[in-house]
Amino acid sequence: MFPTAARPLLRLRCLLTLGLALCGFGCTEVQPKSAKVPAAHPALPIASVAARPPERIFPVMLGIDVLEADNFAALRGKRVGLLTHPAGVNRRGVSTIEALRRAPGVQLVALYGVEHGIDGTIPASNNYQDTIHAPTGLPVFSLYNGKSRKPTPAQLKSIDALVIDLQDIGTRSYTFISAMKVCLEACFENGKEVIVLDRPNPLGGLKVDGPPLDSDLMSYVGSFRVPYVHGLTIGELANLAKDTPGVLTVPEAVRIHGKLAVIPMKGWHRSMRWPETGLKFVPTSPYVRDFAAAAGYAMTGLGCQIGGFRHGVGTGYPFRTITFPKKSPEEIERALDSLHLPGVSFSVIGTTGSDGKPMRGVYTDITDWNAWHPTELSLHLMQLSAAWNPNNPFAAASGKEGDLFRKHTGSRALWMALVRDGAKTNVAAMHEEWRQRAVKYQQQTRRFWLYAP
Repeated sequence: MFPTAARPLLRLRCLLTLGLALCGFGCTEVQPKSAKVPAAHPALPIASVAARPPERIFPVMLGIDVLEADNFAALRGKRVGLLTHPAGVNRRGVSTIEALRRAPGVQLVALYGVEHGIDGTIPASNNYQDTIHAPTGLPVFSLYNGKSRKPTPAQLKSIDALVIDLQDIGTRSYTFISAMKVCLEACFENGKEVIVLDRPNPLGGLKVDGPPLDSDLMSYVGSFRVPYVHGLTIGELANLAKDTPGVLTVPEAVRIHGKLAVIPMKGWHRSMRWPETGLKFVPTSPYVRDFAAAAGYAMTGLGCQIGGFRHGVGTGYPFRTITFPKKSPEEIERALDSLHLPGVSFSVIGTTGSDGKPMRGVYTDITDWNAWHPTELSLHLMQLSAAWNPNNPFAAASGKEGDLFRKHTGSRALWMALVRDGAKTNVAAMHEEWRQRAVKYQQQTRRFWLYAP
């Protein structure tokens, strides 16, 4: 899809200038109104951005591309392990597994798998065991095996350095950043170097939103004390963890002496969302198959845990199609329209359900990216679910349901307000408090930025 990464600097600068002029850098439209989306066609129109001719695509070089352009100098002479998944590819679509296998002077000896497995097909939350990677014959060490998410000394014994190439989607509960964090801890404790190949945050590096994480709610779906939409790349989060006392659960001496190298991208800027990168979106998990689902995950995931709302997982539009038991799509659309949420609109559409049969729901469309607050809709879905249930579903939730909700949202204050006030919860005040805290967070974490706005 792209020319080779090793190009003279002058030509790269020319391409950057051309790409900026041709790609409409900084556009605010994410998708057209969903009413224009053919009901029987599950592929969202955003895919047309990635389908433009290569010469018109903004030439972002991923961390793996930069590593290749440097002739793999950071890995030469080392026995290497690779933590990756199907979205771990270079900008030409070649997997990082193959790139490292062919790299001169590099010995790839082991693979490591996160949630969903090395091939990305295992359903969410399903554990799996160590196996052999059939295409290469390499051992695959599971970091999602039901015992520990953290690599063991035995799993790290054969390597000198662990390369991490994972595509995150910019939200705290997506577990790949947690996998990166525990790998930093394990490698530092066992004297292994870590090299993180950086990748874009699909939501860009300026969008920050949602509840911060309470310290007593840290878990594998919340291992960084950042807002739910955190606005950092996985490489920037790695640097934050390495350089900030108390983030990693290792002794300070171990953290200080740990070896971390982040290979940054070239050509990426914080204001770029995924469509502006010109890169093909490779599915990061079974239901995050495109950019639309990645944005939807941040927008509807928290609001559909308790109370009855569903966000379309299993349908033609995962994380974008809202349904509610015994409420027609028209009723849901009217209720959501009455909220007048900035940057979003709602349309009744037809699609296919998890059983393959036709169904109808309410599609959530992002109409103004700059005005859009990703988690605001989820807050109102929580409030509506309390209004539309005969009893407050948060007060009636089981202990396990409440525990999972608190871990995902990261906020005890939100939970207590919903249990106490139900449909009368002051979600506007809650969101405004989070917005103010997000401003402070962004100021505090700016020193970890690897990329300009």
